[in-house]
Amino acid sequence: MARANERVEALLQEYADLIAISGGDAFKARAYEKAARAVGGHPADVAGFDAKALREIPHVGRSIADKIVEYLGTGRVPDIEASRAAVPAGVRELTAIPGLGPRKALVLYEKLGISSVEQLQEAVRQERLRDLKGFGEQTEQNILHGISVLRNADGRILLGAATDVAEQIVAEMERIPGCVRCAYAGSLRRMRETIGDIDVLVAADRSAPFMTALAELPHAAEVIVHGAKKTSIRTGAGLQIDLRVLPPASWGAGLQYFTGSKAHNVRLRALAVRQGLKLSEYGLFDVESGENLASETEEEVYARLGLPWIAPPLREDRGEVAAALRGELPGLVAEGDIRGDLHTHTDLTDGLASLEEMVAAAAARGHAYYAVTDHAPDLAMQRMTQEKVLAQRERVRALDRTVHGMRLLHGTELNIGPDGGLDWPDAFLADFDLCVASVHSHFGQSRQDMTRRFIRACENPNVAVIGHPTTRRIGRRPGVDADFDAVFEACARTGTALEINAHPERLDLCDEDVLRAKRHGVKFAVNSDAHATTHLPYLRYGVGTAQRGWLTKDDVVNAWPWARLHRFLREKRTGRV
Repeated sequence: MARANERVEALLQEYADLIAISGGDAFKARAYEKAARAVGGHPADVAGFDAKALREIPHVGRSIADKIVEYLGTGRVPDIEASRAAVPAGVRELTAIPGLGPRKALVLYEKLGISSVEQLQEAVRQERLRDLKGFGEQTEQNILHGISVLRNADGRILLGAATDVAEQIVAEMERIPGCVRCAYAGSLRRMRETIGDIDVLVAADRSAPFMTALAELPHAAEVIVHGAKKTSIRTGAGLQIDLRVLPPASWGAGLQYFTGSKAHNVRLRALAVRQGLKLSEYGLFDVESGENLASETEEEVYARLGLPWIAPPLREDRGEVAAALRGELPGLVAEGDIRGDLHTHTDLTDGLASLEEMVAAAAARGHAYYAVTDHAPDLAMQRMTQEKVLAQRERVRALDRTVHGMRLLHGTELNIGPDGGLDWPDAFLADFDLCVASVHSHFGQSRQDMTRRFIRACENPNVAVIGHPTTRRIGRRPGVDADFDAVFEACARTGTALEINAHPERLDLCDEDVLRAKRHGVKFAVNSDAHATTHLPYLRYGVGTAQRGWLTKDDVVNAWPWARLHRFLREKRTGRV
């Protein structure tokens, strides 16, 4: 179901990892990693590209292009298969643990014979790692935490990948004659950050055509069950898709039931019981008469229970039913409320598209304003200089308002150093329109030091936004240890916004942290952190996270009109919060 780009990206990234694991040329590994990102972010499907067309993609040279052509044509690349054979499978298994790099995995295999997660966990418990060079007690604790993260994520996929699959399934079902309604439900509709399986619902009088169509999809590697009411398949990637066909008259009740969450539904059923009613996937029924009182739409079901419609991202039994009964549900921020993107990158640093391409793509999305925030010099691999960023500023100023009247902000993503310091002097930072500050290294600092680090960055008058605050990568790297309530208080006190980074691998802050930060009076920025034009639509996932955190558009600075945003940035710098 995915574009060829995603398969090629995974292949090239795997090769980069194999080169690193085996102690190969670091430059070569980095080259394949860059090519993987470039292909993954390329706007066109590379399935039909020849070698010449592939070489037009940044970071894809002749050798890499030839391997891609070979893979697309035959499904295999001998060089990569040879590298797989040369690296023990156990070492590759260990590299899946967040925070455990390929070099350390190889050391564990060579020195201690560890070739599985279970063996590693036992070795940590026996304190066998402490005598190895480069390991220690803190390393052991980090490994145990990484194993916990890995196991919690087992069998679940990221929100973005699940959405892509679900939308393709819905499109397939909608093409079948007799389809009255079709939608995905479950945790995906509630915009959870990871998804276990995908629930798809169809409203139709006959179920057979839809059940057959799902079972015959080319990506159905296994048909788990094929029945009249439910059919389940498993894709080649191991993702389970469940299809249910409902009578059109029961659509609303079914959609509500299968959207969940389970705890939310329990709360609704208890409310129904107190009113002498019974709620199921077929409708809301009077217990005594058996009459179906509401079933066609979700709105009807909620209204008959005495509630306004509750948006799916709120349905987690976090007080939404009680708030609805009191008439206190928030008017959630919507994707259409977002007026601009305040954290993006170009090919001046680690982005894949030029300034002009990113600006044009942002304008095409209808943004009123857009910030370019390339990396500052302390991220050494980006090789940023004052001269380069000033030259970029001139280009940004020249482009301002030239594309559909969109306002441009020239910004930077600063690196919050171990002591809370930033890349450039305050006098130089003062001339940027916007500064995002993020932690990119030294993730293992103590809780006290990390907290102090964030607070010092918040207190810098040039820092308007703290980027991807916990630094987590879902299923790959846990968040840093800090007293985030103290950080949230500092953000509220200094007028510093917290980012909801919308990249599906981050979604940072997460919904629970958003709820906590909101209680401190913090404002937020929902940003794509786009490194390619294809990343700009990630904003939808950040908005979903904001909705799960009960945010309104008044809570989100980039849902504000230009004049109010400009005033917010000015007041942060002057300390008039």
